[in-house]
Amino acid sequence: MTSLSHPLIQYYLGNDLEDVRGRTILEENSVVTMPLLLLPGVVLVPGQVIPLQLYQQRLVAMVRRVADKDKTFGVVNMGKSFDDDDRQKSSSLGCTAEIFSMKEEMDEQSGISTVRVKARGRQRFRIEEIKHEITGDVMARVRILPEISLCHALDGARLPSHYKIMVSPPDDSDDMIKTAVDRQGRAFASVDLRRKSLVTKLYSANYTWWPPWVYKMYDIEWLAEQTRAELHSWCPTSLPDDPVDLSFWVAHNLPIDDELRLRLLQFDSVVQRLRFGLSIIRKTDVLLCCHSCHEKIASKNDVFGMSQEGPLGSYVNPGGYVHEMFTVTAVQNLNTSGRSSTEFSWFPGYAWTIINCKQCYSHMGWMFTATEKSLSPRKFWGLCRSSIKTNFSTLESETDSEENKLFIM
Repeated sequence: MTSLSHPLIQYYLGNDLEDVRGRTILEENSVVTMPLLLLPGVVLVPGQVIPLQLYQQRLVAMVRRVADKDKTFGVVNMGKSFDDDDRQKSSSLGCTAEIFSMKEEMDEQSGISTVRVKARGRQRFRIEEIKHEITGDVMARVRILPEISLCHALDGARLPSHYKIMVSPPDDSDDMIKTAVDRQGRAFASVDLRRKSLVTKLYSANYTWWPPWVYKMYDIEWLAEQTRAELHSWCPTSLPDDPVDLSFWVAHNLPIDDELRLRLLQFDSVVQRLRFGLSIIRKTDVLLCCHSCHEKIASKNDVFGMSQEGPLGSYVNPGGYVHEMFTVTAVQNLNTSGRSSTEFSWFPGYAWTIINCKQCYSHMGWMFTATEKSLSPRKFWGLCRSSIKTNFSTLESETDSEENKLFIM
């Protein structure tokens, strides 16, 4: 895995942002009223850092009020409604954003205030009622969604005496089963080296109607282990230890569209979220393609992390538009457009150049070239999440089948 010589902490926003102290945790299932920020092409996930540069005076005033109160506002995705002349509509599912650093400035000549903000996603919510104020602010009454972590399915069937002698499940790999073959390659003997008398957390399944493998499919530790193994095969980066954080990391970093990401966030149970996320990972191919013409752009194996959060990061341009972008080390079927520039580069020490699809000329992102000899990699590409797709997107039709509905129950 290639990485930047120093961790990216969004230095392009400046190092003069003031820390906002305190932490706000809203009670689960509580109903609260908060201002909303509607962002096209962005689905905020708990744990994700989102940078903002706000110029509209009503938004500057809103952030100022929020910072003085509880530092929390809601972020909701804006997408196209194909049933209504492609007009945008807001999602009913959102995520609270908590400000942890900000800087307000005023232009002396125009008297216009601007504010730079870094906020972190905290809690999921569902909108119950939305209202547009006369000032232009969007206020909503929202219900904070719970984060459910159920006990193990076999806890009720497990004998109390087994807790002290319970061990990890045995290794199910092929190395634990030795097979003898003759000269023609025919197997005539097989020895299973796995110990059968171990008391594991799945042992109590023998007292129920269901075999152990059924309970294993809903075991949170096994799901987290399988998810990490799948991710390390194409994105060898540091992954969260906590299963809840891991499920949100998956929702944030997979190259999926807004609709599928919202489906991942609608689950209140970490087990359901991990199961659905794991099914998405296993259904993907190895290519990233142009969203418009499906031209091959990059391989999943070329994806790497230039951000502390993983291979996908959120970046805001001087106009205040937030881009979610994957970083890759190699691309194909792309053309550069215009000259390179270091002005307002998201990666200090790198010059950026616009890149377009060679087939349909759609804007795909930017190429970044190092201007300092000490930086590594020397060149990489940033692909906008809204501009690329994989066969993750086809999962929507597949999950309509009864088999997949049962899989995520």
